Amino acid sequence: MTQGSLYHPATADTARTVPSYWEATAGPAPEGCAPLAGDEACDVAVIGGGYTGLSAALHLARDLGIDVRVLEAGPIGWGASGRNGGFNCVGAAKLSGPAMLKRVGRDEVRRYYAAQVEATELVAALARDEGINLDRQGDGVISVAHKASRVRELEEDARWEREVAGLTSTLWSRDELRERGYAGPEAHGALHHAAGFGLHPLKYHRGLTRAALARGVKIHDRSRVTGWQRQGGGHRLVTAGGSLRAKRVLIATNGYTTDGLHPYLAGTFLPALSNIVVTRPLTEAERAAQGWTTETPLSDTRNLLFYFRLLTDGRLLLGSRGGTWGSPEAAAKYRRWLEGRIGIAYPAWRGVETTHFWSGLVCLSANLTPMLGQVPDDPGVWYALAYHGNGVASAGWAGRAVAHAMTGRPVPGVGIPALMTTPPTRFPLGAHRRWLLKAAYIKFMAQDLL
Repeated sequence: MTQGSLYHPATADTARTVPSYWEATAGPAPEGCAPLAGDEACDVAVIGGGYTGLSAALHLARDLGIDVRVLEAGPIGWGASGRNGGFNCVGAAKLSGPAMLKRVGRDEVRRYYAAQVEATELVAALARDEGINLDRQGDGVISVAHKASRVRELEEDARWEREVAGLTSTLWSRDELRERGYAGPEAHGALHHAAGFGLHPLKYHRGLTRAALARGVKIHDRSRVTGWQRQGGGHRLVTAGGSLRAKRVLIATNGYTTDGLHPYLAGTFLPALSNIVVTRPLTEAERAAQGWTTETPLSDTRNLLFYFRLLTDGRLLLGSRGGTWGSPEAAAKYRRWLEGRIGIAYPAWRGVETTHFWSGLVCLSANLTPMLGQVPDDPGVWYALAYHGNGVASAGWAGRAVAHAMTGRPVPGVGIPALMTTPPTRFPLGAHRRWLLKAAYIKFMAQDLL
């Protein structure tokens, strides 16, 4: 298991602290996690302590009475679940609508979107049932036309969502968008999606951690899996501090998966960098001057999109996909670029101080859809990953779904849609496949100028 990250080593260095706004405001970390020590055993071992792994563990223990342990490479909450933009929303696939219809048909496409709405609702249900304060903000999410020419695209999206996907959404003109609290030179209209809301991702993650611990789940942080052996009818996972024998294993490592973890998944996923900058708190007068008062999360219609929110204390969070290396030097350049973007998109805030910048890895699949399933020649191994940058909702839902499926129970709600169970396919270029992103980003930036 020697094949590591496709990016600069800094992106996978769990000894590096995450200098995020979320880390600064989440409060104390949960107590009760500890590295694996000695030789232990359980029924189900979960590799990965993010939303997917914690949701799976919680549902296995709380609802199904299964003995489960979680192995997390870094400090709990170190990965994408603790550092994302906090968008609880629909959108875990990047496959186009026509391609979806061709692959699985109209009924399964609608089933997929029903599962996506379920996923946003599950976040709210878990927060309610487990007493998690996740700093909920806004009502739905908003897609903003960054150019007048992109309004037509939103009109087509609205038609698709109404007629095919079965989603509830509403088109707003530029004036209607302004009346609802968002204005600027890159705001030419919008599509409001009813499902979802904004949240504090690390508070949500820590709430799930505490809920799982309270149900008897053993969470071993700082316990990277360095070896994996078949042993009898089960598995033996090796870490620096010990080993864990399990009858069944769930791979829930998403953008921090490595090709060496399991041969079935090698080359089927592609981590991608996402970057976030946060400003100092903006006064009420400053927000009014820009015409931005809504707390509903927003993103734009770029192919290489920006996503943005006002936080509970009035700060601007601005995020973007981009970058293909992730070194500290490259990150510093990206921060300066994002800071420059603030003045372009929000002229009233040009030059405003930024207090936090950080990056993390999202996960793409070659099929452009989430990957949930069972390894064909090793039925004791399951996987759930590749939410294409929208894992706040989908990861927790996937964890619950696989928890039921891997133990032979019916999956709640609409079940697992066929669009998520397409067998994984491999990207070209193998260990060099991140270069595909560089080519794609050049193409996307050119398209976004039109």
